[in-house]
Amino acid sequence: MLPTGLLPGTMDVLILKALSLKHLHGYGVLLWISKALGGAIVKVPQGSIYPAINRLENLGLILAEWGKSDNGRDAKYYRLTCAGRRALQHQTAIWEEYTAAMALVLAAAPTTRTDLEGVDS
Repeated sequence: MLPTGLLPGTMDVLILKALSLKHLHGYGVLLWISKALGGAIVKVPQGSIYPAINRLENLGLILAEWGKSDNGRDAKYYRLTCAGRRALQHQTAIWEEYTAAMALVLAAAPTTRTDLEGVDS
């Protein structure tokens, strides 16, 4: 069975990316992430959004402002700070390196015994 959870650090990047595109309230962030994943096997637990948002706010990467939601209720809307934009750029570069490295590993052709000479087993 494949794991359906997120890798550590993924939630922060997903939230920062969502907020780089639009000011959203917490549930809006969850909806954006779910839509962006497009039905991928990865599921985002709703209970993990708000602790991550609070952590990012405490780090000064996002700011909150009160506003009205589409249904007229008061809602806390979040946006990136300059530090948040820098953090997103940095984390994006790390994820791009990581996924490129993983793609190389996963695309590796089967090896023969002579390919492994000099490698401790």
